Amino acid sequence: MTDLRHAVAAASRQLADAGLLVGTAGNVSARAGDRVAITATGVRLGSCTPDEVSVVSLDGTVVDGTLAPTSELSLHLGVYADGPAAAVVHTHAPFATAVACVLDALPVLHYQQLALGGEIRVAPYATFGTGELATHVRTALEGRSAALLANHGSVTLGGSLEAAVENALLLEWLCQLHHRASALGTPRVLTEEQQLDVIRAAIERGYGTVKGLPA
Repeated sequence: MTDLRHAVAAASRQLADAGLLVGTAGNVSARAGDRVAITATGVRLGSCTPDEVSVVSLDGTVVDGTLAPTSELSLHLGVYADGPAAAVVHTHAPFATAVACVLDALPVLHYQQLALGGEIRVAPYATFGTGELATHVRTALEGRSAALLANHGSVTLGGSLEAAVENALLLEWLCQLHHRASALGTPRVLTEEQQLDVIRAAIERGYGTVKGLPA
C-alpha cells in the first residue's frame, strides 16, 4: 500500500496547489481491493506526506499508519460500498462551496459537465463527519461522478485517483463558470435534447480520446 499512500499524498498536494484544498479542510482517498488509503484528520493537505495517509479496511479499521483517518471516513467508505469508485475527493473549493450555499442543483451550462453525469445535485446540509451527511451525499451521487454539499463543499469520485482529481478540477471550473455567467445575466441552460446531441457526437467522434493521424 506504500505506492497508494504516496499517490494520495501527491493528489492532496496537487489539489492544494490548484486552490481546491486549503489548510486542513478536505480529504482524499483511494481504494485498492479491500483497503483504502485516506488522508488523516488534521493534516495540512498542501504539504501532505505518505506518513499522513492512513490505510483502513472497508469497515474503517486502521490497518496501517499511526494517525486517525479523516472525520469524513464514513462518507468515503459509503461511496465505495455503493459502486466501483477507485478514489474519492472531498474539497471546500471556493466556487463549488459558494454555489452549494445558493443553488439546489448546478444546471448544465456547458457540455463538459456531462462528463460528470449532467446536472449536479446539492446534498442537503448536515453536520460534517456524520452518518447523516454521508447518506445525503451518497444519494446525491447516484448516477453522477460529483455532488455538492449544501453550505459545505463538494465530492467527486473516479475510476482512478487521477480521474477523481480531474473531476474535482472540472467541477470547480464549472462552478466558476456559473458564477461568472450569473454576474452577466441569467445563464442559458442546455436543453435535454442539446445534451443528448452532445453525448451522441462524443460517442461518434471519440471525444476526449487522443488519436493519431491517418496512415
